Amino acid sequence: MPADGKLVCVTGAGGYIASWIVKLLLERGYTVRGTVRNPADPKNNHLRELQGAKERLTLHSADLLDYEALSTTIDGCDGVFHTASPMTDDPETMLEPAVNGAKFVIDAAAKAKVKRVVFTSSIGAVYMNPNRDPQTIVDESCWSDLDFCKNTKNWYCYGKMVAEQSAWETAKAKGVDLVVLNPVLVLGPPLQSAVNASLVHILKYLTGSAKTYANLTQVYVDVRDVALGHVMVYESPSASGRYILAETALHRGEVVEILAKFFPEYPLPIK
Repeated sequence: MPADGKLVCVTGAGGYIASWIVKLLLERGYTVRGTVRNPADPKNNHLRELQGAKERLTLHSADLLDYEALSTTIDGCDGVFHTASPMTDDPETMLEPAVNGAKFVIDAAAKAKVKRVVFTSSIGAVYMNPNRDPQTIVDESCWSDLDFCKNTKNWYCYGKMVAEQSAWETAKAKGVDLVVLNPVLVLGPPLQSAVNASLVHILKYLTGSAKTYANLTQVYVDVRDVALGHVMVYESPSASGRYILAETALHRGEVVEILAKFFPEYPLPIK
């Protein structure tokens, strides 16, 4: 479906996943409003350098807890991609902006009568449940156990789950068409200069800070596929509900083997 210059908003536009969403939207002809903390910050320069950015990208200052700023930015948009989320394990600084930010974005989208809101959640809102039968296939109907996340102080998963629940509750109450994406661990080339949390997962092996690797298997997905998934569910009239984005399951040992193939000069663990 051609964009024909349609106007959309991407919250947290300078982030790892969001930057790729902005890039793809511009390439498909959309006009994009991106929310960032400080539009003048040099760390957002990578967005201005994207093809089509000069003509069809504007950056707007809008904090997750500033409803008026969010509402002003979203007003007039056909759709919203809500990717902004605090990346911290501190519940004091994470929970309020995660939950209320989701609510404020949905409220603003309802007021603006947008076509659809695409919400970036996480696999962390899906699979963290120790009481689930190990033979059960984890799919989009599954939810993490809030008490387990809280008791184990896994505030990232806790925050992702309550934020997504807040989004669903608000969307239902306001009559907003909401689609949620739950990606697994996201890897791939960053557009921004800052190193994000998921890339640290790989860098720890290359820097030598990880002397061994855990006997664990992780599921991964490429950031470019995640961005494409966001745009596809926005453009597809039949898209609804939740979508897990997953590509490849790799044991930590397999990850190290791949790194050794491409970066043999680095101090990679051998066990």
